[in-house]
Amino acid sequence: MERTVDAGGGPLTVSLHEPVVRHAANPILTAGEVNAAWRDPGLQVVTVHNAGAAVVDGETVLLFRSHLRCGVSVLGIARSGDGVDGWRVDPRPFLVPAAPGDRFAEGIDPAVMIEMESGGVEDARINPVDGTFAVTYSAYHARVKNRVRVALATTDDFRSVTRHGPMLDQDMRNVVVFPERVAGRFVGLFRPNDTTPGDAGGAFTQILVGTTSDFRTGPWAVEAEPVMRTGGGPSAFSDKIGPGAPPLRTRHGWLNLFHGVRTTMDGNPYVLGVALHDIDDPRLVRMSSIPVLFPSPADCRVGEADYVHVPNVVFSCGMLRRPDGSLVVYYAGNDTVLNLAFSHEDVLAELCVRYGQDPLTGRLLYTPWASHRS
Repeated sequence: MERTVDAGGGPLTVSLHEPVVRHAANPILTAGEVNAAWRDPGLQVVTVHNAGAAVVDGETVLLFRSHLRCGVSVLGIARSGDGVDGWRVDPRPFLVPAAPGDRFAEGIDPAVMIEMESGGVEDARINPVDGTFAVTYSAYHARVKNRVRVALATTDDFRSVTRHGPMLDQDMRNVVVFPERVAGRFVGLFRPNDTTPGDAGGAFTQILVGTTSDFRTGPWAVEAEPVMRTGGGPSAFSDKIGPGAPPLRTRHGWLNLFHGVRTTMDGNPYVLGVALHDIDDPRLVRMSSIPVLFPSPADCRVGEADYVHVPNVVFSCGMLRRPDGSLVVYYAGNDTVLNLAFSHEDVLAELCVRYGQDPLTGRLLYTPWASHRS
């Protein structure tokens, strides 16, 4: 199966052999462009990565994460007319750790939010839902090690923002919200932070589903039984998975671009995977066993003296669908620069159908070497 997609400067082909094709002019955004816009020495950054994406008033908006030189993460905005090039960075960050003068929803204690976000805000997903944009982001405590809550903020225009507080009263790392109600309720995918030592295994291998009648206030009822679970080798997702970009409605089902990790002797390389959730029941999942993007040197092109944060990582918080079914994927390389790639929903769906694995056991649902034996 092949599909032709518009890459901004001409057509390119995506296929089951190369389901996601990198933009030839990557990276599309680096710390240099952010620093040219944020001139204050205290706001100079060393990374730009893990960006949520949305189309707002005909422009593509990226809500990216950057590490300040002091180590705290903040969220900034870049805008483009075509979503491919010509990116303009807003002159100041969009979301920084909470302060008393910020806008909080009714019933939210500013003091709690200020403490919860004191260590930085990270990895925003832009979830277009219920006529607004729900931004889910990780809020880190400055003094409690590894204390992280996924918080919610809303905005209509990406000029002003209202904080709604933590979505759950427990450590959580990745949360995305479906853009439509299912059976009358809002639906989200959740990946907890594990309480065991290390950064892989345990709850890191599980994606849970949750529902609520009001995504702004909750409460979210998160089911204990995962809808996706890994841990069986030798999968590229065997040691960690988590939702990446918010799910997209397609004719094949809800398309879920997730991240996965397989621990190696040389670290924890991150890949991008894909799954399909049933339109009427997102608990029913088809999951491709084949990652759609592996990290490579092409994903982190930087100058000889530039900082590189984490090696062997591709990570996405944003994917946009065009009317023809083609997909624009915004992804980070090595948690350092922001890149662009292209795909098509038909190709990603076919991977899930033809080369699947059991979403709860990791067992392959096909025999890779079947044709060799025939």
